Amino acid sequence: MLERIKKTALIIVAVFGIAVSVNWFLGPHAIAAGGITGLAIILDYMLGFDRSITVLVANVIIVVAALVFLGKEVFINTVLGALLLPVAIWLVPETTVVDDVMLSVLTGSILVAISASILYANHASTGGTTLPPLILKKYFGISPSIGLLISDGIVIMLSLISFGVDAFLYAVFSIVVTVIAMGYIESGLRKRKMVYIISDKSETITGEIQTKLDRGVTLIPVIGAYERKKKDMIMVTMDSKNYRDLLDIVKENDKNAFMITENVSEVHGEGFTYNSGSV
Repeated sequence: MLERIKKTALIIVAVFGIAVSVNWFLGPHAIAAGGITGLAIILDYMLGFDRSITVLVANVIIVVAALVFLGKEVFINTVLGALLLPVAIWLVPETTVVDDVMLSVLTGSILVAISASILYANHASTGGTTLPPLILKKYFGISPSIGLLISDGIVIMLSLISFGVDAFLYAVFSIVVTVIAMGYIESGLRKRKMVYIISDKSETITGEIQTKLDRGVTLIPVIGAYERKKKDMIMVTMDSKNYRDLLDIVKENDKNAFMITENVSEVHGEGFTYNSGSV
């Protein structure tokens, strides 16, 4: 129940983030940067259709697709996001917060990227063109950021017809910024350090890593080609913030230790994606 409440709260925050982006940053400058919200901006400017109504009608269709292709959990989360988004767009007042178009596009695009990443992380969607990326990821393994780029292409082409070249290029720029920001959020914020250490003091270093850093350690038997001497190579994975502490431990115990460090973006298992003893 607590997990459901937490996920619901995050979905609500993300949905209102998208609504703020549409009504404060992108919509006022006629930037239809993809998605049902982009289509709603186009129909608003061209035909006077209310943005919230356009989003609501489109999302009624979308939630059915969510049930068919992505299952019950995503359907439930999509229903919440799809029905909440038009409400959020209706509640958030339409106003021009930033007069400079480029700055407004940058701010709105980054806000969309953060909001969409929160939704994807919680297996949710606001409907519209945020749903196809989830389908592409499930069935074809395509990154959500790339899937979003593909699904939004049609809408920005309509932007070219409706608003002209300048608005079209701003829309393209907005999508590029969103994709880059989402890609960074998907991988960059989860980066870890994987470190290999070869030392004559491997036992001491291992003990201090376990006690001072509270990290698990794997010992790998290795043989040096020159001396033909057997040693234990330490392999440890940790958050980047703890890397400096690891360097201090190694230097204090063996200044001649040999270290190899790699950046990794995906780490799953105890201590990272779940904690020992958790249910």
